[in-house]
Amino acid sequence: MKTALITGVTGQDGSYLAELLIGKGYVVHGLIRRASTFNTHRLSNIFQDPHSDSPRLVLHYGDILDSDSTATLVHRIEPDEVYNLAAQSHVRVSFDMPVYTAEVAYVGALRLLEVLRNFSGRRPVRFYQASSSEMYGDTRGRLSETSPFRPRSPYAIAKVAAYWQTVNYREAYGLFAANGILFNHESPRRGETFVTRKITRGLAMILAGRERALYLGNLEARRDWGFAGDYVDAMWRILQADRPDDFVIATGASHSVRDWLRLCCDLVGLDPERIVSIDRRYFRPTEVDALEGDPSKAERLLGWKAQVRFERLAAMMLASDLGDFGVDPQRYPELAERLG
Repeated sequence: MKTALITGVTGQDGSYLAELLIGKGYVVHGLIRRASTFNTHRLSNIFQDPHSDSPRLVLHYGDILDSDSTATLVHRIEPDEVYNLAAQSHVRVSFDMPVYTAEVAYVGALRLLEVLRNFSGRRPVRFYQASSSEMYGDTRGRLSETSPFRPRSPYAIAKVAAYWQTVNYREAYGLFAANGILFNHESPRRGETFVTRKITRGLAMILAGRERALYLGNLEARRDWGFAGDYVDAMWRILQADRPDDFVIATGASHSVRDWLRLCCDLVGLDPERIVSIDRRYFRPTEVDALEGDPSKAERLLGWKAQVRFERLAAMMLASDLGDFGVDPQRYPELAERLG
């Protein structure tokens, strides 16, 4: 039985990854920061499994910036695999909190790598670093593992630094350390401030009579959007490879924020022109106009391919948010058809 440690386990990706690994028979440990409120709602379905006789997921209070406590935890649980998903991951917010973003996304990754370097003499461990398509910034074209990085936000800059440290620890110390360069990936568990979820939740609130308008920023930005549940499978596959390497994980198709908005509105019969207002506060100081990934290396070497496409992803998220606000998704034939 394998043991895995996940930092950032309470986030969207961490919760899907924990489910995946538990389904494969792993013992999963998650690192969480202590807070004054509970933040484990995404993990509730794991804790509430009535058929489990033993803990499926063990949570540990700690902080990726605290090397001593992290080292103690690693030596105690002796993980086979470590997935570093911890970050301040909102790009717009990183402009307001650049130092904190760098500390968590870069320094945190470096501290964890150093812990694993010191531990690797005891037993081998495989390390996954969550890298981001934002690292490419304004690089044009279909982006692959060989495309140059041109980061345009504090978040992206921190991720580039963590990426190269992962490569450095692989080459300098022989660690099994790999990067997954994940393009945008969404789900019903996406944070409410991210634009895809902001749209689906906002439309649900309008239909439930809770709101009258939706305030958005740049509608022309294009992204390669996939399903987070598919992308955590790619994370696992990266660590099962014969040798450590770096992989782009994407669908290979891009759409604009306007495309997402129009699709979601069409599915529930709303007119975006009547309900959407543009607010300059939601624009970034430096914008990334378009990101589209080339996942051919992952398809060829890992046997991975995105399963959930753009239209179904939007329907999944919209239906979930409608249900949360007491609106029956079956009232909308086009939405029900997409889900079926």
